Amino acid sequence: MLKKLIPVLLLFVFTSCKDEKQKLKEYKATDIDEVKQKKTVIQDVLQDSNVKKKLTEFIPEGYVIHKYEGGISAEGWDEIKGDLNQDGTEDIVLIIKGTDKEKIIQHESRGELDQNRRGILVLFKKDNYYKLVTANYDCFSSENEDGGVYFAPELNVEIIKGNLNISYGHGRYGRWNYTFAYRNGDMELIGYDLYSSRGPIPQYEISINFLTKKKLKRDNINKDDEGDNYEVKYVDSWENIRIKNRIKLGEIKDFDELDF
Repeated sequence: MLKKLIPVLLLFVFTSCKDEKQKLKEYKATDIDEVKQKKTVIQDVLQDSNVKKKLTEFIPEGYVIHKYEGGISAEGWDEIKGDLNQDGTEDIVLIIKGTDKEKIIQHESRGELDQNRRGILVLFKKDNYYKLVTANYDCFSSENEDGGVYFAPELNVEIIKGNLNISYGHGRYGRWNYTFAYRNGDMELIGYDLYSSRGPIPQYEISINFLTKKKLKRDNINKDDEGDNYEVKYVDSWENIRIKNRIKLGEIKDFDELDF
C-alpha cells in the first residue's frame, strides 16, 4: 500500500512546487507591472508644466515670494496653508511681488518705498508634488501705496473652511472681503462682503452670494445720530443680481477696480 502511495505523494509535491513557482512568477510580473505603471504616472506628472516638486519653481522671473504679514500671525509667514479641494491635504497659497527697481521710489516724507505690485499663486499638493491651479501676477497693489490723507487698505489672505478669503481692512472706515472656492477646475468668486463705518458708527453692509445670485444691503438708518442714546438700527433690502459667469481669480486685473 505504501509503495502505491509514494508515487502519488511525489506527484503531489512536484505539482505543488510547480504551482508555487508559477504563482511566484505571476507575483513578480504583477510587481514589475505596478512599478512600471507607477513610473509612467510619475513621468506623466512631471511632464505637466503645472506640476513641480519645489514651490520656488513656480515663482516667475522678476518676482519673489512676498512675506505675508496679515492674518493672525504678527510675524508673518511665506506660505498660506489650508485644504482648498477637500482631499484632506494642505494646499498652498503664495503671495508674490515684483522686483522692478524702477518701481522703488523715494518718497519725500516716507523715504524709500517699494511700489511693485503683488500677485497670488494657488497650488494643490498631491503626495510630494504641487500643481498650479491658478496664477495672477499683479492683481494686488503694493503694500506701500499712497493712501492720500488716509492710510492704504491692508491686504489679508487666509484659507477658512476650505475657501480662499481675500480681504482688505481700512481701520475705522471698514473692510471688504472676497470669497473664492474651487469650482469647475478653477478658483471662482462665490461671495463678496463689505462693511462700511465712520469710526465706531456703522454706515451700511453689503453681502453678495454669487451662487444664489442674491444681494443683501443693510443700511443703518441711525448712521447720522451721534447722541448719547445712539442705537444701531439696520433696514435690510434684497435684490437679485444678473451674472452669466462667475469671476475667476486668475482673470482679475486689479482688485482695487472691482465694484459690485
